[in-house]
Amino acid sequence: MSAENHGPGPRTLAGHTRVSTQALSSSARIIAAEVFEVQPGEIRVALNDEYGALALGLSLPMPISPLVYGRTDAVDPRESVLARARDARSDVRDRFIELTGSHISRVDVRVTGVVLRRRRMA
Repeated sequence: MSAENHGPGPRTLAGHTRVSTQALSSSARIIAAEVFEVQPGEIRVALNDEYGALALGLSLPMPISPLVYGRTDAVDPRESVLARARDARSDVRDRFIELTGSHISRVDVRVTGVVLRRRRMA
């Protein structure tokens, strides 16, 4: 008995593919590190099932600019830590969905502290 191949392209093969919780957590950690500009090792990830979708929880320090007297470019007063954390959630969600194909119900961010954002040298 021979298998028929109807032209080029992928064949449908019986079986299944699973992505481990470890792989999803690592993906979320790397994505959050890029979005929030902190080291991956400073981020804790929690994944929970929420009626078939994933609820993603992130605990991390938020980077802030150094507060230097007389510098007006050090801190944008319109960008509080809370506002930045809230705004970054959708970026994390979108990148996570794009990378993993998972359905995300929500992204919760818990700010555990602050770290100084280092200026990049040109």
